[in-house]
Amino acid sequence: MTVDTGTMPASRSRDSIFTNPKVRSIVIQVALILGLSVFVWWIVGNTAQNLQNANIASGFGFLSTRSGFDISQVPIPYTNNATYGRAILVGLTNTLIVAGTGIVFATILGFLIGIGRLSHNALVRGISTVYVETFRNIPPLLVILFWYFGVLAVLPQPRQAIELPFDSYISNRGLQTPSVQFGPEAWLTFAAFIVGIVATIALSSAFKARQLRTGERPGLLLPALALIIVLPIGVFVATGLPATLQIPQRGTFNLTGGFQIRPEFLSIFLALSVYTGAFIAEIVRAGILSVSKGQTEAAAALGLRRGQGLRLVIVPQAFRVIIPPLTSQYLNLIKNSSLGLAIGYPDLVAVGSTVLNQSGQSIEVVVIWMAVYLGISVTVSIIMNLFNRRMKLIER
Repeated sequence: MTVDTGTMPASRSRDSIFTNPKVRSIVIQVALILGLSVFVWWIVGNTAQNLQNANIASGFGFLSTRSGFDISQVPIPYTNNATYGRAILVGLTNTLIVAGTGIVFATILGFLIGIGRLSHNALVRGISTVYVETFRNIPPLLVILFWYFGVLAVLPQPRQAIELPFDSYISNRGLQTPSVQFGPEAWLTFAAFIVGIVATIALSSAFKARQLRTGERPGLLLPALALIIVLPIGVFVATGLPATLQIPQRGTFNLTGGFQIRPEFLSIFLALSVYTGAFIAEIVRAGILSVSKGQTEAAAALGLRRGQGLRLVIVPQAFRVIIPPLTSQYLNLIKNSSLGLAIGYPDLVAVGSTVLNQSGQSIEVVVIWMAVYLGISVTVSIIMNLFNRRMKLIER
């Protein structure tokens, strides 16, 4: 008779460690984290040693040093007596401005062109196709140079500026438009505008709930116009028109007054918008085509016109396919804004390059670039993922 002592051979114990999927995955992850930590430690130590050998001070203390250079476009207060940190903040603001406006315009343009590619009108469909195939196959840097050197640079001098509607002028110095100087009570008008937007969103939700409950959906256009446009105008008039309009004046050598949009911004804005809009158009077209044809027939059977069916039935379902690649295009536009360095647009990279050349803090400036672009990209991804989650179909 044999007695089981309850012991397991050492070889079997070792085999169970490597054959157990859970244990094996933990071991691999721990080894990977340790290897990555050692690699990062080696990189940081090697960089610090090289900086010490070159007698270059490390750290971010240089951000409080006087910059000593001017920036052509300053959306926030800045002088050459400001610090490097302030200069980088100006560059970041310029990056956010061109990225934000570019995303809005590229989205609108992409949706229009994408729907145009599915139009029954041969002319509209052909123009949309030519636009997409042209700009989608040209590098973005060439598109930027085209707008800057091929369009804006050949415009006349400011004294022969082309007059546009609404007292605006365009020349090789950019676009000069009327500017508005607001008074102290103008905040009430802005508050009324925000209230109108919030009320419109709440009203839209109430109308949608009524449609689900009764099958009837009241018209939202007139109430929305009243809340978003009529209400702020009424508050603006009631507070005594707290704003003055400054009209640009054509002088002997230049345009004076008004608001100037510099050609560098116009070039990078138009280039990124039309370039990214071509990709968004294809994403929109693919999303619409992914919706079953039966949905279009069902919308027509309900008496909806083609535009209503597209807006209320097709596009909401197509968003499930559109949003993920649309997020990637938004991130590409944000990163491509750094190409403004080629035409002198003072974005984060351009201003950071000047700071790098003057201070010699290359590692720190590159770290700032990476952290800023990473932060912006992660923020946009989170917002778009939340929007995507909201647009998902809920199974009953």
